[in-house]
Amino acid sequence: MAKYGRLTKYEVRPETTENKPKLKKSYLIKRLWKYMSAYKGLLIICSVLVVGSTILGLYGPNYAGEAIDAIGTAPGEANFPLVFKYFGLMIAFYAASAVLSYVLSRLTVRLSRNIIYKMRKDVFEHLSTLPVSFFDQNQSGEILSTLSYDIDTVNQSLTNDFLQICKSIVTVSGALYMMIKICPILVLVFVVTLPISIISSRFTIRKVRPLFRARSKKLGELNGYVEEITTGHKTIKSYGREEVMIERFDERNDTAIKAYTRAEFLGTIVGPAMGFMNNISLALVSVFGAVLFILGYGGITIGNISSFVLYSRRFAGPINELANIAGDLQSAFAAADRVFRLLDEPSEQKDPDDSIILDNVKGDVELRNVNFGYVKERQILKDISFSAPEGKMIAIVGPTGSGKTTIINLLMRFYDVDTGTITIDGHSIYGVTRDSLRKAFTMVLQDTWLFTGTIYDNIAYGKPGATMEDVERAAKAAHIDDFITHLPDGYNTEITDGGLNMSKGQKQLLTIARAMMLDSKVLILDEATSNVDTQTERMIQAAMRELMKGRTCFIIAHRLSTIEDADLILVIKDGEIVERGKHDELMNANGFYSSLYYSQFDAEDA
Repeated sequence: MAKYGRLTKYEVRPETTENKPKLKKSYLIKRLWKYMSAYKGLLIICSVLVVGSTILGLYGPNYAGEAIDAIGTAPGEANFPLVFKYFGLMIAFYAASAVLSYVLSRLTVRLSRNIIYKMRKDVFEHLSTLPVSFFDQNQSGEILSTLSYDIDTVNQSLTNDFLQICKSIVTVSGALYMMIKICPILVLVFVVTLPISIISSRFTIRKVRPLFRARSKKLGELNGYVEEITTGHKTIKSYGREEVMIERFDERNDTAIKAYTRAEFLGTIVGPAMGFMNNISLALVSVFGAVLFILGYGGITIGNISSFVLYSRRFAGPINELANIAGDLQSAFAAADRVFRLLDEPSEQKDPDDSIILDNVKGDVELRNVNFGYVKERQILKDISFSAPEGKMIAIVGPTGSGKTTIINLLMRFYDVDTGTITIDGHSIYGVTRDSLRKAFTMVLQDTWLFTGTIYDNIAYGKPGATMEDVERAAKAAHIDDFITHLPDGYNTEITDGGLNMSKGQKQLLTIARAMMLDSKVLILDEATSNVDTQTERMIQAAMRELMKGRTCFIIAHRLSTIEDADLILVIKDGEIVERGKHDELMNANGFYSSLYYSQFDAEDA
């Protein structure tokens, strides 16, 4: 039976975000562009600054060549006024380019911030729309890894690399134009070296992307494991299994590091290879340029050759950078693949257009011939039928894995039945909106959840605008008021780290007080008092019986002595209701319920 977070070992794990086929690169680019184009104004300004700073920077080598020619090749030929003029122009253009680059860097940070904010907001909001089954099938650590690491990886590459690509295109185009203008024949050197560089880089890129995808996957698995062992830290220590868990972490960490190393090694090898080819190109340009100068071809000068060499560096440099960017982009695509596959996870099915809003709820609940399995291969509930009239207490008992919590999952529409009907106040729960249905219920689970904030905030969580008197009244009914008032700041005491400085029982009492704040007509207690002592449990039951008058109450009980006054007890075994009735009736029947009841007392006596 799936609880509220994981599938059990008996259930088949459906296809998750990790084992789905990778998305096409064209699809990823299209999705990424949507995030960038959302800030068109800022993007256009950045693009203009990129073009402007690049063009200004391209004037420098030309004036450097002019200055060299003004110096001359023989003693006494130097025209220093002209040298200083060209030198001054070169400095002016480089300075203007630097100023534009500085402004560009500031705007790039703003653009990057906006994009990552929007992407992370979209992912978080989408998570809130996903069905419970998604969280049953995926590790929370992997989800957190996507929300933080993968989005950061996309952001690091997305804006900077896009603008760098624009800059590279302008630089390569401008440098090529200037080289052709200076000496077209020398450009033929790149006709030989450039195709070799492009072919080798394309081959490497095809090999790199799967490695970066594997890297993101392994890092996600590592984060999932860390989240798991962090949550279970006390259990690990109590069993003395620290060394074992460290060894398992080392194995996963080693696997993640190997995946990281393989991706980074192959991703970074492109840059040095391209650098080697560029240096070969420069050497050939220098040699052939010197030969052309000696031969007097086309009136080429030393200044021309010098400018050509500088432009050839500008031409080859961006190509080398593009090779390095290719590695970053593969990492970004792998991370984007995980982000968009998460965003593409289907949200909880929308309510039909003719769904009604459930209001003025009385609390009459009925299940008729309900059958359900988390996977088709294994049926969990088999032909379940019972009625829960308004204001009655229904207890559901049975062995672990019998299907008790699954009934609650179906009542709340965390999952939908395979066959059968569930109604509330005569309305099928599939004909009302999920929001109004769930507002008709209040749940208190065995696993407590407290968020960072004050005790008042936690108790008033489900009822915005609740007064302090309302909160205190609920706390007193849950027998937690005395504990709160003895805290230094009382109800304004901050709860941090999920309430690590509180006992499990105290945290459970706070969640019960939170449930008492709501006006819903149906209460669900899923072993909600399992973390408190027997005396406190009885006090809570008495207080809740008084508070919950006129409300329907479903109780999944572990200690059967706490449900003796239930209006109806359902005994579930292997997904079927094997017995039903009041406590005395079931005890007199000497059936499965009575054996469970006596076995608990035998265990306590032992």
